[in-house]
Amino acid sequence: MKDNWTTADIPSQAGKLAIVTGTGGLGYEDAIELARAGAEVVLAGRNAGKGSEAVARIKAAVPGTTISFSLLDLAELSSIQAFAASFASRHDRLDILINNAAVMALPKRAITADGFEMQIGTNFLGHFALTAHLLPLLRKSAAPRVIQLSSLAHRRGTIDFDDLQGERPYNAWKAYSQSKLAMLIFALELQRRSDAQGWGLTSLASHPGWATTDLIANGPAQSGPALLWQVTRLLAPLFSQSPAAGALPTLYAATASDAEKGGYYGPNGFYEMRGAPSHSKMVGQANDPAIATRLWDAAERLTGVSFAEPVDAATTA
Repeated sequence: MKDNWTTADIPSQAGKLAIVTGTGGLGYEDAIELARAGAEVVLAGRNAGKGSEAVARIKAAVPGTTISFSLLDLAELSSIQAFAASFASRHDRLDILINNAAVMALPKRAITADGFEMQIGTNFLGHFALTAHLLPLLRKSAAPRVIQLSSLAHRRGTIDFDDLQGERPYNAWKAYSQSKLAMLIFALELQRRSDAQGWGLTSLASHPGWATTDLIANGPAQSGPALLWQVTRLLAPLFSQSPAAGALPTLYAATASDAEKGGYYGPNGFYEMRGAPSHSKMVGQANDPAIATRLWDAAERLTGVSFAEPVDAATTA
């Protein structure tokens, strides 16, 4: 892959249709760069006001682009199904799906509308169900790509099948790390299953390094010792990068002609915290097919959605 890959290297995305989950931070940067490259973009999130504002900003920055906002709450399976049905009623295919939205290190344990721990529920199970609902439309694309957002935190993660919902006891970082490990495992297993079943997908994962988004302020900054976060703010200029820079590995995975099936991309700098997109390191359970199969089966059971007989969103409209 090219050294120092930037948005200037994004090939034309004219004629392509993309969904990006998450309306701020990395999601916003993904959406605006795909729009600049000529793609039609649907920005999906749970906050209609924030989503409409993001769309207005992108339209102002990229005149003539086709971008819209759709309501999607990844913490509610019925909202995911409704979003997919609405999308299928308006579109006959999907070329790019970027599963970006996330919650991070919530200081107190919370649950989704369906009773899942909020981080595994939103970050992983919600995107798992969304991808299953959209699979029929992805398969109608000539070259569909699905990108899962992982994190450096996956390196500290373990899939705890005996306590997947973080109940005994709840630990904010353990739950977050597990959810981001699950996203990486999902990306790799989705590629394996696509190859075996002939779905035609290019499934990849990415991480932003240390990107200075609102994700930190809305999660871990609320729970850790004040001194720790003062030190973090002092170190941020040295080791972190902007949301625009943090989005580059995802944009590479979504658009680059040489992005590899089953690839994992992140920044190329110190500890992969900042820098240009490059191949990223996977550790622990990430590439264990047995763990992946077990996690996949658990996700299908919990969400009630099966990839073996993927939901045709158009029939649920």
